[in-house]
Amino acid sequence: MQVAIDGPAGAGKSTVAKLVAKQLGAKYIDTGAMYRAVGWLVSTNHVDVKDEEQVLRLAESLRFSFTDSGIQVNGFQLTNEIRTEQISAFASAIAKIGGVREVLVEKQRQLAGLESVVMDGRDVGTHVLPNANIKIFLTASVEKRVERRFKELKRKGEQPSLETLKQEIMDRDHNDKNRQFAPLCKAEDAILLDTTELTMDQVVDQILQLCRTKLGGEE
Repeated sequence: MQVAIDGPAGAGKSTVAKLVAKQLGAKYIDTGAMYRAVGWLVSTNHVDVKDEEQVLRLAESLRFSFTDSGIQVNGFQLTNEIRTEQISAFASAIAKIGGVREVLVEKQRQLAGLESVVMDGRDVGTHVLPNANIKIFLTASVEKRVERRFKELKRKGEQPSLETLKQEIMDRDHNDKNRQFAPLCKAEDAILLDTTELTMDQVVDQILQLCRTKLGGEE
């Protein structure tokens, strides 16, 4: 079973996908964490993020596994280290490099071929798993996404600026939608869910119901 959940930054993909995976007994695959992991490697190896050849080599060297607390990268357990604003910016830039996306997409497909997965990202339903059983496109207003990101950073003890966060999210949206390789867009057969006025539990319940209906029909 393959469940693909796509959407822009701050739409709630990761939170929802984790909960859906737990309920379905499937493996949760955070594709964004993989790009962040490459961003972390870029940072720790002091590589220029614009040096596509070196960034590609780091992506090819990526050894990772997903754990309950995050992602393990080349032997290092990472959690908040890949959730900083700097790493977010690196990940956005790295995601535009076609060669890097090809390398990571192949790793993602290999994982999906081993067991049932719930995979979230920006091109899962359109590019990574085009034949997924269930495709969801989560979205929300920019204001709601900024609010969620603001609260997340505050919980971590950071002091973010609302205006800065809004600009960063708008920049991420622009980069994701306009990159040449596998841009962010809703798959034709994906179900659109606007989470602006919904709680995470409500979104999860809707997706689980869709999964039960779809998979029941396939049986």
